[in-house]
Amino acid sequence: MNENETETQPTAGRESRRAAFELLRAVVRKGHTLEDALAETPRLEALAPRDRAFARHLTATTLRRLGQLDDAIRRCLDKPLKGKLNAVQDLLRLGAAQLLILQVPAHAAVGETVGLATGVRVGAHKGLLNAVLRRLDRERDQILGAQDAARLSTPDWLWQRWTHAYGEATARAIATAQLAEPPLDLSVQDDPDGWAETLDATRLPTGTLRLTGARGDVRKLPGYDDGAWWVQDAAAALPARLLGDVRAQRVFDLCAAPGGKTAQLAAAGAYVMAVDRSEARLRQLEGNLARLSLAAATVAAEIQDWTPPDTPEKILLDAPCTATGTLRRHPDIAYLKRPEDAQQMAALQADLLNAAAGMLAPGGTLVYAVCSLEPEEGVEQVQALLRSRNDFERMPITADELGVPAEAITPDGDLRTLPCHWAEQGGMDGFYAARLRKRA
Repeated sequence: MNENETETQPTAGRESRRAAFELLRAVVRKGHTLEDALAETPRLEALAPRDRAFARHLTATTLRRLGQLDDAIRRCLDKPLKGKLNAVQDLLRLGAAQLLILQVPAHAAVGETVGLATGVRVGAHKGLLNAVLRRLDRERDQILGAQDAARLSTPDWLWQRWTHAYGEATARAIATAQLAEPPLDLSVQDDPDGWAETLDATRLPTGTLRLTGARGDVRKLPGYDDGAWWVQDAAAALPARLLGDVRAQRVFDLCAAPGGKTAQLAAAGAYVMAVDRSEARLRQLEGNLARLSLAAATVAAEIQDWTPPDTPEKILLDAPCTATGTLRRHPDIAYLKRPEDAQQMAALQADLLNAAAGMLAPGGTLVYAVCSLEPEEGVEQVQALLRSRNDFERMPITADELGVPAEAITPDGDLRTLPCHWAEQGGMDGFYAARLRKRA
């Protein structure tokens, strides 16, 4: 194949980078979530599984390190790029991620990224792309050594919020943990030790199975087709356990989709009613339960307007939130959310929590949870409920009952996991959960 043929017939490596380019632009230029972009990018489906996994990994890494990559690129430019060259900027970001973070060999990272320029209509700027990427490669150690990666890769508003809420040292630990590619966590229906051996996984003290370095299609792993397990972060698996023994009990799982907690409750023997506003997400939940051979009643409704058929003994409310505790898994959140979003979500959460409190039977248990690090979405919601209703009280949580580190329990007895907890084992999502009892 001659040089011209190489230029006009893209390699699989170039096509995977083209898919990553489209994914990145869908997030940073069009404001789509990465999850939606993955579902809406046809180019991905034409790729081999390995190339598809690379495209997703490259995009997620670029988003996770976007501030750091932009700083590195600025160091290699004589003058800032003009706004109309945003496609060039995005190619540079992808190239920089390969060179500085993923340690892709320079001939592939530079050659394939520059070769992509014509296909995305910025072929006139190949010289600039080549020069900047070559310089990044030459000065890699110097550039990385001069950077504060955690600070650069955390938007100012989140850094300020976390510093105010947790102190600067913890804010830095959170930001540092968010830079790492997360492990794959699984919840199993039974025989966790056997599945740990089969999957070459580590069993965490919480019972979650953790696979490090797992990438690609989880449907190819042993046990998927048999419904032996489902994907669920270690922290996300904790709130449902706070309800205690649920065998033969009616449990409402509010804001239930996509269904990991519904599966936990059903597997534990509860009669679950899963309620969510989205019919599409409920269909996804039903599909997940079918694979797992589990059953739950489902209801598509707005929680605030829903009239339940009875008063359950136990309710789990995993409320919608800004999800700032999940940036390592969803790095697009840092660039799609805004400071005002936390206040807007807090108003919705207050309505949902009050509605859930009204549904619960006297003497029953209510667990409120969010995967946000923002206090107004977590502890402040519970404090407000306890101030407004004298028929509720906290049921303090202990580290021993969940197998979590002691620092994951607040002085009030609530659960507050941070991404930096168990950092040496791969961390966990940031979750807040409180367990409340309705007085008889």
